[in-house]
Amino acid sequence: MSQKTTYIKDFINGERVRDLFLVGDAQLRESRNGPFWNLRLQDNSGTVEAKIWSPLSQSFQTIESGMFVVAGGMVGSYRDKPQLTVEVFEILNPEHNQFDITEFLPSSPEKPEEMMQELDYLIAEHMVHLPWKKFCRKVLRDEEVYDRLLTATGAKTVHHAYVGGLLEHTLTVAKLCMSICDNYPDVDRQIVLAAAIFHDIGKAWELSGGLTNDYTDEGRLLGHIYIGVEVLEPFLQKAKDLDSKLKLHLKHLILSHHGEYEYGAPKRPKTPEAFILHFADNIDAKMNTIFAELDKLEGSGSNWTPYQRFLDRYLYKPEKSPDNPSSKCDIKKTEAQCSLPLRG
Repeated sequence: MSQKTTYIKDFINGERVRDLFLVGDAQLRESRNGPFWNLRLQDNSGTVEAKIWSPLSQSFQTIESGMFVVAGGMVGSYRDKPQLTVEVFEILNPEHNQFDITEFLPSSPEKPEEMMQELDYLIAEHMVHLPWKKFCRKVLRDEEVYDRLLTATGAKTVHHAYVGGLLEHTLTVAKLCMSICDNYPDVDRQIVLAAAIFHDIGKAWELSGGLTNDYTDEGRLLGHIYIGVEVLEPFLQKAKDLDSKLKLHLKHLILSHHGEYEYGAPKRPKTPEAFILHFADNIDAKMNTIFAELDKLEGSGSNWTPYQRFLDRYLYKPEKSPDNPSSKCDIKKTEAQCSLPLRG
């Protein structure tokens, strides 16, 4: 079996399934009937608890997290959650099989290559100073940078913590920054865009990504903000036609984008452009977290989330305003008829 066709989110109680999964966790336990394996299988749609009961369980001396397997059996329910009773189980050798990691790990719905292309479109649209355009493209087209950005996660937990999450966050922050700059013509939108594109580039080195997505030694010892400036430094040194004061300002934007010292910022924002980047970064991080938690309410019958430690509050899913023809202004009416009358 080389192609995945069945996803955990589509499991139906009482149906038999057989497909490729990634082992997220594996524990050998004892029951009255002998040893059994308690597994957490996963794909990009979610996770499911799975049991391999004796005597089949005794066929496997070792099952470890990170293994790719073929698992088949009956879908049941335990505590109102799907549970798979495994009847067929095969551990696959990654060397003999090519797996698309995005099939097994939570991933951005947007294709990484397309997001990279969108960033280039933003550069083409907003970068009128040629040295900025050359610098940004030089960094993004570097082979190591490009390969790391394609699969990098935006975090280990909380916001954008999935494959392609870093690019998704970067692109959204860049778009938010350009929208904000539209309201403030005196702002240097080119440096804001450059900083938006590279503000979190260090995360591609701070986190390992892949099946474990844990902090690297470099990540634990230095952090993504310092790493980001360090990654950009050789490119800045080679950008001889880019003014030194612009380079200095870019570094300030990256160093200050967390806003406050208590949130890990080595420096606090001291220019209009730095404030714009900080607020855009904060907005997208918060909104991604909020929508992810509200999405979990689907089918729960509740409009309230559990307490959110990172936001220090419960979240509520409100009713949306109607979006249908009857609720919109009749296109035959004039703008004046659709508008509220002005007073005084």
